[in-house]
Amino acid sequence: MNPSSEPTPAAILSASRGDATAIADLLRAYLPRLQRFVHLRLGEALRRREDTVDILQSTVRELLEAGQFELRGEAEFRAWLFQAALNKIRQKVRFHGADKRAAAREAAVSTRTGFDLAEVVRDTTTPSRVAMAREELDRLEAAFARLTEPQREVLTLSRIAGLPHAVIASRLGKSEVAVRQLLVRAMAALGAALAPDP
Repeated sequence: MNPSSEPTPAAILSASRGDATAIADLLRAYLPRLQRFVHLRLGEALRRREDTVDILQSTVRELLEAGQFELRGEAEFRAWLFQAALNKIRQKVRFHGADKRAAAREAAVSTRTGFDLAEVVRDTTTPSRVAMAREELDRLEAAFARLTEPQREVLTLSRIAGLPHAVIASRLGKSEVAVRQLLVRAMAALGAALAPDP
């Protein structure tokens, strides 16, 4: 998301006062970033059972139904929004963790992840480029899955949600210095996981 497209303080204030149109506009502005966040945070196992787009829609619907919220600025709004999505994912993890059905008896869940690269780029590129992009996304997902949970959390909050270090530190109960150090280690680990095998 370009900084120029980010919601203004006036838009956030309107939304915080319960203006349904303003809330919908704010949520719409963050959908692409929120979709990437949800997709990565689901992880491979949960993506086999839950669809990224379904989680996203469920989160947004619940936020719209809740209506009013109290926020002090754009970064706080983003923190609130991405926390709501993370709470929804955790709810799904608990649901499936409590689910005693055998995996073999489960019906196949849609494989649509919200990252249908073929659909996004079909008019602008060749089938071989679409396949290569899909392979790159698969590599990224596999590398991301190898990170520790704190590494995944700080990466998604910083690089996808775009939250400032101070807000991340507050969310994680850490100092800003600790968040920066964790982020550096997470980036290094992701780079190592993405490196081709020797």
